[in-house]
Amino acid sequence: MAQILVIEDDPLVSALILKLLKAEAFEVLFADDGLTGVKLAQAYEPDLIICDIMMPEFDGYEVLQQLRHEPVTAMIPFIFLSAKADRTDLRQGMELGADDYLTKPFKRAELLGAIAARLNKQAALTKPYIDEMKRAASTLGQIAYVDPLTSLPNRISFHTECQKAIEHAQQSNRLVAIVQFNLKDFRAINTTLGYFSGDHVLQKVAARLKQAAANYTVARLAGSDFGILLNALPSESAIADAAKRLLAALTEPYQLDGQSIQVQMRAGIAFYPDHGNAPGELLTCADLAVQSVSQNDQYQVYTPVMATIAAESRFMESQFTLALDQHELEIYYQPQVNLITGRIIGAEAILMWNHPERGLMHPSVLMPVAEEAVVDPIEQWMLETVCTQAKELQTVAQRPIRLAVNLSARQFQLSQERLVSTVSAVLQQTALDPEVLMLELTEAYAMKEVDMTSEKFQAFKAIGLHLALDEFGSGYSSLGHLKRFPLDGLKIDSSFIQKMLTDSDAAAIAKLMIAIGQSLQLKVIATGVDTIEQFKFLRQSGCYAMQGTLFSPPISTSELQELLRTDARFDSSTIAKDDVVE
Repeated sequence: MAQILVIEDDPLVSALILKLLKAEAFEVLFADDGLTGVKLAQAYEPDLIICDIMMPEFDGYEVLQQLRHEPVTAMIPFIFLSAKADRTDLRQGMELGADDYLTKPFKRAELLGAIAARLNKQAALTKPYIDEMKRAASTLGQIAYVDPLTSLPNRISFHTECQKAIEHAQQSNRLVAIVQFNLKDFRAINTTLGYFSGDHVLQKVAARLKQAAANYTVARLAGSDFGILLNALPSESAIADAAKRLLAALTEPYQLDGQSIQVQMRAGIAFYPDHGNAPGELLTCADLAVQSVSQNDQYQVYTPVMATIAAESRFMESQFTLALDQHELEIYYQPQVNLITGRIIGAEAILMWNHPERGLMHPSVLMPVAEEAVVDPIEQWMLETVCTQAKELQTVAQRPIRLAVNLSARQFQLSQERLVSTVSAVLQQTALDPEVLMLELTEAYAMKEVDMTSEKFQAFKAIGLHLALDEFGSGYSSLGHLKRFPLDGLKIDSSFIQKMLTDSDAAAIAKLMIAIGQSLQLKVIATGVDTIEQFKFLRQSGCYAMQGTLFSPPISTSELQELLRTDARFDSSTIAKDDVVE
């Protein structure tokens, strides 16, 4: 019921008003002077105020003025009571903001009618505001549980549904699984296509996932991570089959602004009760499983060893970011040898970490750590160091020796102007001839955005650099794409070199890649060459050069200088047929 404040100094009048209002079931507050009335109004914010005008010290006009100047009381309906019936008094009250004016003596019906009129008017004024507040509250409630970009349930909602499924499974002994899907290299999509297009890709992935998993709880967990709750499948194998089916659906090309976009997805699976008894535990396990998906797989089921590996990786990442300041990083070089002359024609720069406790860490161990760490200063240091050492190596060799530096995905995502200006500044700083520096980019990354790659490669060629595609054969380039790139070389991925003597398909592909390089007048370098048989196969196939342990593992700068000073060469006749150089 409405609350009414009565401010009246006449005991008889106030008693009659209070009795009348209570009889109508109003909640009543009472003050017998203006100052007390103002304090009660500020403290309780009543629905309506009835106030006498003629009161000692603090009259009704002053009460009204005080209340109209306070935001919390300014809109409270206000009815004046007065024995004065003069139009001047009435006018003064209305100008101050009174809502009504009753003269004494007044009838019961007059007072109740004035009260009803004021309360009804106030209700009419506030109803739209109240309705809007209810709508806003409802919208906020929805926002709390729905992802605004994809309209899928969010992580909070998914957590709730997972909890329900676990509680039900505890009663029925049913299997519950969380499958987390991750859109690989989504940062590269944002960088190459723009954030607006990246959002569209996420929306399309969400829509397809919702359609493909119509019978399951689907959510966007965070960023490019999506989750599905599977609690109606009979076995782990059935869940794995469902994950593979969904991955196949999600990796079908997407149409975006008239072009076809291919994405890569990976999935991690965690089960209740094997991997946890709470939603948070299962989500953590599923996330670790996603991170453990190898390049050749699409999904992984969580195992406890993943947590150990993740903890070790986080520890190494935290140390790696300090390695540069502590002078623990070194550049090693793996020589590249011409297959006809056996002479060193160049070398690939390889970042090595001389860990104070674990010794020299091999690139295969270092790279996963480096890829996750914030390595911009390290990449800058590596480029500057290689260019400085390249200058020294030319003096020792007395002939051009080209050093190759791999561009990481992080570096290549920089704007064209920034990337080219950075390399140009280093060349100028070290006074190095750009002819003896080769920049390499993996074929898989180069193919993600052919136009951008072509533009950046053209900018590099404009300042005189040599360019090569690394891990050639793993990115499925078309001949048309290769023609668009101003390349100087191709590096055959070591996986083909390792298989080509035992796998006829790998052998045919290796020969084809060499032939493609020759047709485009590109120098083809085979990586991972470890046996004399591999050497002979590549030389007979017309390959230009090799890189691998058959001639030399990665070596220090001083060791490379010694090889160049003595003009060391590879002589296949000194190696027995079955020897394998480790």
